[in-house]
Amino acid sequence: MTDKTDKSSWTGKAALAGAAIGSAALTAALLYASRRKERNQKALPKPTSETPETD
Repeated sequence: MTDKTDKSSWTGKAALAGAAIGSAALTAALLYASRRKERNQKALPKPTSETPETD
């Protein structure tokens, strides 16, 4: 019976570690995406109120 308890304890710890790694990866991905979005918005030229002259 100790064999089953040891395995259960090990899988619980592994699941907890996997959840922690997964949430850290998700957080990093969201931070990366938000920073990239901010950079793209800053890089876009601001629209002018003047209309371009055309022939």
